[in-house]
Amino acid sequence: MVSSAANKSFNPVLRRIAMNQKHATLTIQVQPRAKGNEVLGFADGILRLKIAAPPVEGKANEELIRFLSKTLGTRKSNITIDRGHTSKIKIVTILGLGRDQIYKIIEEAKLK
Repeated sequence: MVSSAANKSFNPVLRRIAMNQKHATLTIQVQPRAKGNEVLGFADGILRLKIAAPPVEGKANEELIRFLSKTLGTRKSNITIDRGHTSKIKIVTILGLGRDQIYKIIEEAKLK
């Protein structure tokens, strides 16, 4: 029988969230100009989010960081967009949270 901890290591979503001791890196697909901010969940290892702000002059990126900060319970300064500033697909680094924590919080937020 395989332990619960071993099963987590085979979860394809968790493997897509790169992590070291100090940060986790996520691939996020953003749908701007939505009716409101919403967590859609993970699909194919990519976190899908709806963001209310339009993709004009970085407003959607700012709102993405605000929304992730609120959802994950971390400071905005702990979240950076590494790649994809002008794309719907973004690479985001989150300091201070492990991948298991992030996955659990996102799954709970998806149910709200």
